[in-house]
Amino acid sequence: MVRMRILFRSGAFLVSLIVMVSHARAEDLNDYPTSARADYVFGCMKANGETQEILQKCSCSIDVIASIIPYDHYVTAETILSMSQVTGPVGSEFRSTEPARLAIQDFRRAQAEAEIRCF
Repeated sequence: MVRMRILFRSGAFLVSLIVMVSHARAEDLNDYPTSARADYVFGCMKANGETQEILQKCSCSIDVIASIIPYDHYVTAETILSMSQVTGPVGSEFRSTEPARLAIQDFRRAQAEAEIRCF
């Protein structure tokens, strides 16, 4: 009887621990707002085709990116990529600085991992 209680308590503890860990991972993945995920998927689909298969692959891709880099790093990289297209000295600041280069490097690494896993 005592063994049964110990096993039950241990099992209950393990189940609650697993639920807490899986919940923490879900929160980590969900720090990207829905609008940012949708924007990424729309752009990805425009670049790769507008089929159901590509929708699934693009959705997978942003999920992988979200699991690798935090949302604030994603926003930084997206801003740098956007601003680096501006001509002149303003765009140059976003193309030539070391922090910008590192942010883009991290983002490209996450995109490459997403491509391997999803496409």
